[in-house]
Amino acid sequence: MEAGLYIHIPFCLKRCNYCDFYTFGGNTQVSQEYVNRLKEEILKYTNIKWKTIYFGGGTPSLLTPQQVEYILSGLDIADGAEITLEANPETATIDKFIGFRKAGVNRLSIGVQTAKNKSLETIGRVHRIDKVHNAFKIAREAGFENISGDLMLGLPDYTYQELDDTIDLLESLGVTHISAYMLKIEEGTPFGKNEPENLPNEDEMSDFYIYACNKLENKGYKQYEISNFAKEGYQSQHNNIYWKLENYIGVGPSAHSCLNGKRFYYPRDLKQFIEFPKIVEDGDVDVDEYIMLSLRLKSGLNLEELKTKWGKELTSVQYKKLRLLEEQGFLNIINDTISLTPKGFLMENAISCEIMI
Repeated sequence: MEAGLYIHIPFCLKRCNYCDFYTFGGNTQVSQEYVNRLKEEILKYTNIKWKTIYFGGGTPSLLTPQQVEYILSGLDIADGAEITLEANPETATIDKFIGFRKAGVNRLSIGVQTAKNKSLETIGRVHRIDKVHNAFKIAREAGFENISGDLMLGLPDYTYQELDDTIDLLESLGVTHISAYMLKIEEGTPFGKNEPENLPNEDEMSDFYIYACNKLENKGYKQYEISNFAKEGYQSQHNNIYWKLENYIGVGPSAHSCLNGKRFYYPRDLKQFIEFPKIVEDGDVDVDEYIMLSLRLKSGLNLEELKTKWGKELTSVQYKKLRLLEEQGFLNIINDTISLTPKGFLMENAISCEIMI
């Protein structure tokens, strides 16, 4: 069986003001005790060939190359497997990147977020733009060609100039893939406890998103999912596994898995994971989840596949609603496939509900 592998590294130099992932700030390294437990958990899956591996976090670039090599050693990894490691520009060094490349990592995802230093400070990022330039320079020197960059939309006091400058920066750095996220205020985060001033309203945020979609398209970054854009041949193979409901295993506290239609996860408890890891069952994949995830993708939801795989057909009322949404520019229906436009992606949840009913 082939599957994707997600490895959670819940350690950061500092938690960002918007972050609600299961992470801990104030760290400059990852304990070997944690790494050993990760490896033990991964080795429990003896019958899987890993077709993608993704080190996420947190800040996986706090790992040493030796730790990455140790985790990957002895695993049954498919030929040509995509192996991604998320990196914070502040942690980038040439020795570390060369070591990651030698250990088997062949794709980096670098958290840029914005080209404006003031905004980086506001959202709690530890790096500044000079570090971004350095990270990409040494990534190239280390032999990385497939590099993704993160872009965050709708920051406090956001302008089209900041958005333009950030997209232009990413293009100039030669990124092959861009993940563009809209800032969301989450409960329990510093921003959730003390919301920053001068955030874009909902309409302004939507306008920034559609503007970014159009600009990225014009620069050759084709949208293939709500938040993801890639040059030809550089879609994230690992993330496509999630959206297409293929098999994947997540290892680490808060990491989720989907295997043969069954979902399960590790609780958000670092101490428990290290001392006595346990997995919690989380139910079966269902047709509504399939619909929602399919509509996240530019390739869309195929109605014939919906019928053959799940035994579900749209009612005439549902189809009429979708045709109306098509007339309004929210989606396209071509060859029995429903695909959303950038305008429609902003309403993805509502449109999914129209089909789920």
